[in-house]
Amino acid sequence: MPDAATGPDQKLGPGRMVLVVGPSGAGKDTLMSALRDRLKDHAGVHFARRAITRECDPEAEDHETLTRPEFDRLVSTGETALSWEAHGLGYVIPQACDARIRAGDTVIANGSRRVLQRAADKYQTAIVLLITAPVDILADRLAARGRESKADIAKRLERADLEPQDVANLVRIDNTGTIEDGVERMLRALDL
Repeated sequence: MPDAATGPDQKLGPGRMVLVVGPSGAGKDTLMSALRDRLKDHAGVHFARRAITRECDPEAEDHETLTRPEFDRLVSTGETALSWEAHGLGYVIPQACDARIRAGDTVIANGSRRVLQRAADKYQTAIVLLITAPVDILADRLAARGRESKADIAKRLERADLEPQDVANLVRIDNTGTIEDGVERMLRALDL
């Protein structure tokens, strides 16, 4: 939905919303962490810290923790940049990210395929970085994490082939090389 401050027929800008998406095990968090380190002194690039309705796990993504009632309130009042639900959890990209985009900056966020169309509808420039890898590599990475049963991994891998359809500004990044290779591909895609 267009932001009220931009007018009814305009999208939020002039900055960019960059959503990093992909199947579990593709290495999104690893690449985003390396990209954040690489761009730490780059003015005008900000990394969104998501809020999620689960406790923070130091072995996984660093995020704010929300209760379900807090999530429901933020969504119902429109106090988010983007929000979605997946795997029984609620996810929020903070509303403060929109102010950075209004200022002409680039916001990079760990996103979801569920919000790609909403992002395209809301922002003048919404870029999608689809991080992926072959299914056998995904399976090995998920097993190495040790957080899910074989049945849970199989369910995740069933969804791994789902490519977003009809998404503008989508850049597919095959994450089978080194972390540095993946970061270089992301930087090229963002022209940074």
